[in-house]
Amino acid sequence: MVLKRTFILKIIIAIMAIVSVSCQKQNEVDLSGRWFYRLDPQEEGVDAQWYDTTFDKVIELPAALRDYAIGEKPSLSTDWTGSIYDSTFYFNPEWSVYRDSLWFPFWLTPTTHYKGMAWYQRPIFIPQDWKNKRIDLCFERPHWQTKVWIDSVFIGECNSLSVPHRFSFSTHDIPTGEHRLTVMVDNAIREVDPGINSHSITDHTQGNWNGIVGKMKMHPTSENSIDQIKITPNTQDSSIWLTLKMNNVVAPYPNKLCLSISGVNFDYKYPLREYKIKSGDNLIRLKINLGRNAQLWSEFSPNLYQIDVSVLVGANVCDSRTLCFGLRQFSIQDKRFAINGVKTYLRGTTECCVFPKTGYPPTDVPSWDSIFAVCKSFGLNHIRFHSYCPPEAAFTAADKAGFYLQVEGPSWAKYSTSLGYGRPIDQYLIDESKRIVDEYGNHPSFVMMAYGNEPSGRYVDYLNNWVDTMRNYDARILYTGASTGGSWHILENSDFIVRAKPRGLAWNSKQPESMFDYRHKTEGLAQPYVTFEMGQWCVFPDFDEIEKYTGVLKAKNFELFQEELSKKGMAGQAHDFLMASGKLQASCYKQEIEATMRTPNLAGFQLLSLNDFSGQGTALVGVLNAFWQEKGYVTADEFHHFCNEVVPLVRLPKFVFHSTDTLRAEVEVANFSGEMLNKCPISWQLVDEKQHVVGAEEWSVEDIEVGLDKLGTIVFSLEDVTRASKLRLVVKTGDYSNEWSVWVYPQEKKEVATQLYVCSSLNEDAINHLNNGEKVLLLADKTAKNGGDVVTYQTPVFWNTSWFRMRPPHTTGLLIEDKHPLFKNFPTDYYTDHQWWELANRSNVMNLSDFQNGFKPIVQPIDTWFVNRKLGLLFEAKVGNGKLLVVSMDIQNNLKHRPVAMRLHNAIVEYMNSDDFTPQQEVSIEQIEALFAAPMHPVFDPMVKGAP
Repeated sequence: MVLKRTFILKIIIAIMAIVSVSCQKQNEVDLSGRWFYRLDPQEEGVDAQWYDTTFDKVIELPAALRDYAIGEKPSLSTDWTGSIYDSTFYFNPEWSVYRDSLWFPFWLTPTTHYKGMAWYQRPIFIPQDWKNKRIDLCFERPHWQTKVWIDSVFIGECNSLSVPHRFSFSTHDIPTGEHRLTVMVDNAIREVDPGINSHSITDHTQGNWNGIVGKMKMHPTSENSIDQIKITPNTQDSSIWLTLKMNNVVAPYPNKLCLSISGVNFDYKYPLREYKIKSGDNLIRLKINLGRNAQLWSEFSPNLYQIDVSVLVGANVCDSRTLCFGLRQFSIQDKRFAINGVKTYLRGTTECCVFPKTGYPPTDVPSWDSIFAVCKSFGLNHIRFHSYCPPEAAFTAADKAGFYLQVEGPSWAKYSTSLGYGRPIDQYLIDESKRIVDEYGNHPSFVMMAYGNEPSGRYVDYLNNWVDTMRNYDARILYTGASTGGSWHILENSDFIVRAKPRGLAWNSKQPESMFDYRHKTEGLAQPYVTFEMGQWCVFPDFDEIEKYTGVLKAKNFELFQEELSKKGMAGQAHDFLMASGKLQASCYKQEIEATMRTPNLAGFQLLSLNDFSGQGTALVGVLNAFWQEKGYVTADEFHHFCNEVVPLVRLPKFVFHSTDTLRAEVEVANFSGEMLNKCPISWQLVDEKQHVVGAEEWSVEDIEVGLDKLGTIVFSLEDVTRASKLRLVVKTGDYSNEWSVWVYPQEKKEVATQLYVCSSLNEDAINHLNNGEKVLLLADKTAKNGGDVVTYQTPVFWNTSWFRMRPPHTTGLLIEDKHPLFKNFPTDYYTDHQWWELANRSNVMNLSDFQNGFKPIVQPIDTWFVNRKLGLLFEAKVGNGKLLVVSMDIQNNLKHRPVAMRLHNAIVEYMNSDDFTPQQEVSIEQIEALFAAPMHPVFDPMVKGAP
């Protein structure tokens, strides 16, 4: 009898599923396609009852107005949504040509711009068989405030930047037949101000566009329909709690609920079940056991279930839903996060709604599949969405990829607004946050949430209340009040902290090393600590990228920077600047990421960002461009050696050694692979540039625990290194490896420059030697003045010099002519590496902007792209009848303890004493003399008092 009943139930469920899907496809009306529109810049449409009129201009939706070049061409008077902290663009006479054509330097420029009310209209037909039904309208992502009319009947309004806008009406009010649907979309900041720099609306990233994107549909529903399904997983007993909230309660009330569960990417079938519903019960809660062989969801095994739910009255289906979920527990364990009870480490990036083709985020799953695939190839497992919530497709793709998401409300409550003063934004953010978890909370990838970014006002009490409210509302997610820099208050009742303190490199004041970590910046907190917006190391622009901007946002900023570089006579060096600065940027990311992984009490990091940030002065902080593409100087394979689920680490007190030193390095492994690594030996090699193994060893290791595990110490004498050498220290465990460059210099004495005239300024004797055809070495580290306003560190520009008003450093590394014969006995690549710290960090820069076009220094600091000065630390030239070499790095002092400086000094003397010293570029005496005068070029002035 039981078997027969089960068989019948299976048939019923199967028929219902087929009928339900068939009906849905038949009854659901796709509203995309041809619409009519009318702009309302004077905001008269509501009072003038435009919904009772017809429009004559045509647009295809889903789209934004600017997708069809609708709006005004941007100009100096455009009312942008976003802060500007550098007014030189508006006042600098040299930039007047860019103002005329609006080559805007601060963010990508839209083809057209419109802010305000826009009206969209189309005919709709309500079929006769929809009579006596409720009809739902859904617009997935309008931007952003909407009002809807059917004919002259006002249906409703919605104000959400994060979830679909849904509207319902009854055929009792709107009869079947032909009607006119009118939607007014308003993208101006009104009563609710999320903050002008919020990535939900700002022109810095997606732009404050007007339109509707994503799904647009109309469909009938029963008066007894499902309003919400909430799935709460329990990994302890492999069960879920299924909570159904019914939308309405009318007779006859649904009396049956049928459901089935299957595996999406694995073999699983849950026995079909039928549950009786008590009369009048509009909130239904069921516990469903998935069985002993239930599969968990995690970054390692993103197993997904599909559940099909139908609500019936008798044999008639009132409503049905299909959704996916994962059986997972994302929790806190000893100041770290744990997935299903196993410690994990967040390796994340921040996504700021940078989508240059459209501006708005994609609503299709394949686009997000591609983004997560790129992130995984670079060793990441986490994304934070900065002051915006992505569409449904992002969650679906993250579920499949096994990615952990931190979602934020659509607010950066600073600059134009603030929290805690009882303004409309206060209640709006609580309501919006609830809408977000209601809409996307079933996705296993949605594990963390914040109100938004860096607030102002009375935010401590407000956000403590926000955390309490949200935790009580939906405990499936972990909450933090806000993602912030280091000067914001820590919110004690947050589940975790996202804050800026545990980040940065101290290379401006101390030599590079890999001993340090950030434990002193995270101690004293009970919650897991995640590094906020780590990195922000800039790279020179890639001007080949300009042609990729084929959509609505144009890289006029790049065009401006390229033109300025050309005016300074360095257009031909743009690619070399990109590659050299990129190598330094990648090195900084490596050192900073490894430092976070060496920190025993840190729960993870969030880069800002793996890809470039197009706004706020143009922040080229990514190793990928704005299209998530590699730039050519570091590959995904290279990156994930130091950013992965398992990373070998070494603690080196320095990277530069004398050959009399012994190299000592503590070896650790950050193992967040989800399991203990059993019988996994550790091996290391020291390899020279010809791939000869200088030293090697293998250790037998029984187990490598999950977490940070110390495994031993490398001890190796360098006494057999007889010439200045660059070596690679490679450490491997299993399939994982990592490597570091070290430099070894034998002890040597300072070469005496007997055939050269050495001086510290271009004095009369020096001029006479040059006029007589002799060789002159000019040591200008203390005496050169023209260029003294340029500050160079071992690290590149932070964020950019425009947004932070020329905050040092001003350069993005060195471009080194590494094939020059001067470097025959001085190991170097074409970019800044750790050994150059001894020479170039805080060195005296020479401004060579008045030298002729085409003049190239041998060692050239790469200036900020906002100024593009031709700079030098070492150059040679024909001057008069003689030969001159000028160096403004210190190669004179304390050489016994500065082996790199000693080697460069001697390499210079050896080179100048050789027949290779034949400078080809000519420079006048007057140009050399000008290097020792006060700067002739005006110091940068942003002309504003505010600061970001």
